[in-house]
Amino acid sequence: MKKIIVSVTNDLTTDQRVHKVCTSLVENGYAVMLIGRKLKNSLPLKRKYQTTRMKLLFNKGYLFYAEYNLRLFLKLFFLKKDILVSNDLDTLVANYTIHKLFKSKLVYDSHELFTEVPELIHRPKTQKIWLNIEERILPNLTNCITVCESISAFYKKKYNIDFLIVRNVPLIAIGSNRVNQLPFDAKNKKIILYQGALNIGRGLELMIQTMQYLDNCIFAIAGTGDIEMKLKQLVIDYQLGTRIKFLGNLSPTNLKQITPLAHLGISFEEDLGLNYRYALPNKIFDYIQAEVPCLVSDLPEMKRIVLDNNFGEIIKERTPISLAKQIKAIFARNSDYMSWKNNLKMNKNIYNWESESKKILGIYEFLA
Repeated sequence: MKKIIVSVTNDLTTDQRVHKVCTSLVENGYAVMLIGRKLKNSLPLKRKYQTTRMKLLFNKGYLFYAEYNLRLFLKLFFLKKDILVSNDLDTLVANYTIHKLFKSKLVYDSHELFTEVPELIHRPKTQKIWLNIEERILPNLTNCITVCESISAFYKKKYNIDFLIVRNVPLIAIGSNRVNQLPFDAKNKKIILYQGALNIGRGLELMIQTMQYLDNCIFAIAGTGDIEMKLKQLVIDYQLGTRIKFLGNLSPTNLKQITPLAHLGISFEEDLGLNYRYALPNKIFDYIQAEVPCLVSDLPEMKRIVLDNNFGEIIKERTPISLAKQIKAIFARNSDYMSWKNNLKMNKNIYNWESESKKILGIYEFLA
């Protein structure tokens, strides 16, 4: 049985893409070990595959990345490995070094444009270090995966490398998992849902301000993140406590139950550099599986999937009054809305992991 070692820098708990990849590999006859890190609040794991989490001295900054890759290198050095899987640039140094030393096969799975994330754009010296790592290693790789067409095209132009596109889509929703009601009074209200991290650049401040002009709607926010307290203060400042509900960090099971109850799913990412510009957020595919029409930013990947498959609209103008008018119009045009719902029923059978995983398994079959 071929042994595949997958590595990430997170604590394994919430990384659904990597979990789906590992599960698919195990179900197709591979022995899989997933390596990450252990945090103070890391939850216990029960998976079909082996997991190990390293407790590090440093948990942020360059010392974290240096320690992680050193510890990962030492762990990989002494383990049996046929195929290594490096998820994103921050795990690549250790994996590539072991790949060269032992001639193990290497798969690189890029979930984003790592060197273009907002945290690096404003730190040019740190960005230059990561760019140097990328430029030294990527041109030597042959088995590469990414999440959307724009990132694939970016790497093709820059390094002349072909990246297989494997979208981070959910499993098919089987049966009806929805609960009978939301955890708040939503009678006669339209539910607008955001799910995901509460971070800078997600357009959440805009949506909160827009709620001033939407009397018969409730904005439900499922997730936690860096700007959560700032958002809650904004709700207080605008006196919108009855119109905006913070649901916290829901488990995948609870989220799948609640999402189908929404009337509109939003993805309002801002154009904060190439990483956001080329984003194709997981939440859009979750909305598809839940048959929830979408309103999304006018950015290439989001625009492409929504318009090509006709299950929502693109933001026309990023101001609270204009956005409120657009949302009111969406709910008023019942024929268009029902057409979107019908299209979503078809799209959920296309954008699902059962279909998408066949592409990624082809790589491992070839390497094995």
